[in-house]
Order: sequence, then structure tokens, then C-alpha cells
Amino acid sequence: MAEEVCSATYERKALVLPLNFMAATTSPSAYSRLSAIASQRSVHEAFGWLHLHQQQIMGWQEELVAVPAPPFHEHTRANWLLKFFQAAGLQGASIDEEGNCLGVYPGAEHRQSTVLISAHIDTVFPPDTPIAPRIAGTRLYAPGACDNGAGIVGMIAILHSLRHAGIEPEHNILFVGNVGEEGEGNLRGIRHIYNQKMWRTTIGSHLVLDGAGHEVAVTQALGSRRYLVTLTGSGGHSWTDAARPNPIVVLSRVITRLSKLDLSGTPRTTLNVGTIEGGSAVNSIPEQAAARFDVRSTAPEQIIRLEVELYRAVEDSVIEANRKSSFPLTYTIEIIGDRPAGSLAKESSLHHAIEAVDRHLGIRSEMRVASTDANIPLSLAVPAVSIGAGGEGGGIHTRAEWYDAHGRELGLRRALLLLLMMAGY
Repeated sequence: MAEEVCSATYERKALVLPLNFMAATTSPSAYSRLSAIASQRSVHEAFGWLHLHQQQIMGWQEELVAVPAPPFHEHTRANWLLKFFQAAGLQGASIDEEGNCLGVYPGAEHRQSTVLISAHIDTVFPPDTPIAPRIAGTRLYAPGACDNGAGIVGMIAILHSLRHAGIEPEHNILFVGNVGEEGEGNLRGIRHIYNQKMWRTTIGSHLVLDGAGHEVAVTQALGSRRYLVTLTGSGGHSWTDAARPNPIVVLSRVITRLSKLDLSGTPRTTLNVGTIEGGSAVNSIPEQAAARFDVRSTAPEQIIRLEVELYRAVEDSVIEANRKSSFPLTYTIEIIGDRPAGSLAKESSLHHAIEAVDRHLGIRSEMRVASTDANIPLSLAVPAVSIGAGGEGGGIHTRAEWYDAHGRELGLRRALLLLLMMAGY
């Protein structure tokens, strides 16, 4: 993740596209509809709640980040969030089989479609990470304070503002605190939601709150696929068994071959070797060597192309090494992560809604490509966008992480207006 300032969490994993000032391109009909929504007294009451409860929101965030949510062990934080959903009267508030916390804010009785708003509850930090939240002025210091403390409490604040103002949208709004966004979580929480028939057939659009900031809108999903390549042999002594294939040497040949691939074309595509390990002593031929590869692109066909190149490089290198040896190497290639690519069509109603909201609020937007929970719906042709929940952050994915609530209100207004346009208020 990024780094100096997380004006949105996506700084750490996003490719910036050309800046667009939305006023020049906004759909007149979308802007007219947004203006009608923003003029409603109930919406002003919701804004008023957000303005008057900034301190309470920060208090929730301090309480939240003190609850550990390490990868694959998010249940304690899910139960913390469930209490908020139940107190707010969400229908069917519960924790599903994957560990997601969810509940429905009901729309008009005759509407069957659903708008999904989500924020991931997991962090990157292992269970033994010391957490001692500290507030200084408008700034909160704690691991996970920004990613995704900001998104989770932003979602809670929006829920409270809707309830306070008595807003009844046309469509149901499904609130989800999902697991498995970070690292090898592989988007398992949102993936599970869309694997459920009752949600897959009713969700019409999806708003993701991730981190801080109010200017970024992730409308293109950066696809990625991750592989664990393992070579296994008999091992041996570096002198007496020197003729036996060395898994580290052969794996190095694989990496060298892949590093020579031409990836300079369009769309942008990358291949990275993140880890390599094996061996136990300088005078031993290792029995095993392994490396993790990460392939990324906005084009699914490019990911497939590099997958083919990876398999060929491993297979050819192992065959060559085994040609003159009676102690053959074997290999396995395991997919350990798969995040599909996709994009939000510029002519879609959601894209026009983002433009209208940002024009109304005087925001200079940046459309970006990144890997977020929005990858799943976008890959399924469900209109989706991932945005920040206001404020600023830094030190992302480190114990020195921080979040500053200055400017949070603008980000929450943006998210609320966008949600109301999506939900047909």
C-alpha cells in the first residue's frame, strides 16, 4: 500500500488515469436527478447528522481498530459490527457462513432489486500484532486505522444518517462488512456474497468503501492471478551428488526466462516474483525450492497469456534439467490468488451518477484502476465502484498507520449521495 498520504487507500495499489473535471462531461439527466435528491429536506437532515456526530464517529473508529481482525480470523470484529447492525434495525442482521456481517435496510415494498454497500473488516496484521489506538486531535494512530477503519465506520455513519433522516429508498440496501479483502484472502467475502443465488440475482449495483479520501473513484478492476511454483528433488551433498538437479538453480532459470518477456504493450501488464525460498545449508543440494509469482492486468486475456508462459517455462526447465539425470525433479503450480478484471462502462448510469455527485460537491475526481472488492461485481458485469470514506491516511499496512478525520464529512456526503442515486431515492 502507499505510503506517504493515503488520500484514498488505493494509493498503494492503483494506476492513476488522466484527471477529469466532471463538470464538462456530466449527464444532464443524472445531474438533474442528483440535484432533486440533494434538495430534499431528509437528505439535509442526514447531512446534519454526519456533521454533528464527527466525534462519535471517531470514537467508533478508535473502538473498532482495537478489535483484531487478522487474515482468516475476522470473527471478533464481525461480531462487533453485528451489534451496530442489530441496533440500527437492519433486517436479517447476521453473520454468514464465510464470516461476513450483513443486514438489509429495506426499500419500498414493491421493489425487489438490491444495492450493496460494503467495507472489508479484515486487516493485514497477524494475530500477535500489538494494538494500542491513540487519538491526537483529529488523527487516530493504530494498525488498520485507515485501511479499513475509515471505510467500516463510514458505512456505519451512513447507516445512522439514513435512519435518523427517515430516508426510504426505492430499492433495498444490503450493508456488508466483508472478510477476506487483503492479501491471500482473495476477495473471499465478496466472492461468497455473489455466489449466493438470492444476492446474485437481485444485486443491481455495488458501492465499496475502502480507506480514506474523497477524490478517487476506482472504476476499473485490476485483475491478478498468483501462483506458488514448487520444485522437488532428491537433494544431496554439494560434492558427492553434484550431478543431481538443483531445484534452486532450475527455478532461477524459470525466473530468468520469464524476466525476458516483453510486457511493454497495452493494456499495461506486469509479472512479479514476490518470494523465493529453499535449501537448508550452503553445502547441500536442496530437496525443494519454491517461488510466488504475481501477474496483473486489466485485460483477462493478458493474464491467461502470462499463465501459459509460466507453465511453459516451468515445464521446459524441469524437462531440460531431468534429461541427463536419474534423480528427476518434479513440480507443482498452485493458484493461490485470483482476482478477476473488469470495468465500469462510461455510459452506465453509475458512472454518470459519480460524475453528477462530484460536480455537485465541487470535487475534482480521479478515475483509477485498482484491485479492490469491486473486482468481483465488475467481472460479473454488475455496476460497481470503490471509493474512500473521506479524510486522509498514511503508513498503510504498517504498525505506524494513521487516519486523519479532517475532511471526512465531505467524503461521507459523497458516499451518501451516490448511494441514494444508486438506490433510487
